Amino acid sequence: MRPKASNLMIGSTMLAVIAAAFVGLLGFQKIRAFRQQTPLRIVFEGSASGLHKGGSVNFDGVQIGQIMSLRLDSPRKIVAMVMVDNSAPIRKDTVVGLEAQGLTGISAISLVGGAPAAPPVPLDEDGIPVLTADLSETESIRDSLHNVDRLLVGNQAALKTTMQNFETYTASLASKGEAIDSIIGKADGAFASFEGAMTKIDNAVPGLAGGNADDLLETVKSIRQLAESFNKRSGALMEEGRRSLMDISESANKVTRKFDGQAGGGDNPRPPRKPNPTRQ
Repeated sequence: MRPKASNLMIGSTMLAVIAAAFVGLLGFQKIRAFRQQTPLRIVFEGSASGLHKGGSVNFDGVQIGQIMSLRLDSPRKIVAMVMVDNSAPIRKDTVVGLEAQGLTGISAISLVGGAPAAPPVPLDEDGIPVLTADLSETESIRDSLHNVDRLLVGNQAALKTTMQNFETYTASLASKGEAIDSIIGKADGAFASFEGAMTKIDNAVPGLAGGNADDLLETVKSIRQLAESFNKRSGALMEEGRRSLMDISESANKVTRKFDGQAGGGDNPRPPRKPNPTRQ
């Protein structure tokens, strides 16, 4: 029985030594990490929803510590005690706020900025550095979101009517696509004629140098005729383009009046169209 008892004692002693070494290592790492951090007190004037013990403390988006405790100091004041890394460049002008983490509603303490030349964080009565959170921007964003939500809920019918009218006017503009394509095609034809005239001019220059005055005279007459034809086509083309752009502008004005809430004011009369000039 003695050998068995001796082996049991040796085994138990070895397990106890291993467990003690493991606990000691964990304790040493915890003490070392604690020494590399410093306490910081953060005061929230107002709501600090989403914060919890053990939550993150981030500096410019990088985690530098965690929340150790939260307590209610007064009905409108919440005090958070956090531990942050000693290497974090927290200064007196560092801005404290809240930042959401995901869609779970959990918030983290956010520390942003701080000039290197700024003084250090002021100390509280007990010697712990203290910063006061600025939640004015967060509350302003929250109030704006609530206002937008109320506006959307209260104006669902008006928004639906506006979107339907916008779709109608968009379809009306799309129906003008063929007219716009026709105008572009006519413009291409007019420029092609002008390009042909320029080609004739290029061909006439060598004739001028060679003394062919008759050929040059005929070329000049032809160029003049082309220029007159181009002028007439351009006038008709610009008139058609003006009417199409006027139709598009009228539709766009209707859409603008709808979005400005002035749909009941009536449409402005459109100037009369000029008769189409005779094309040659």
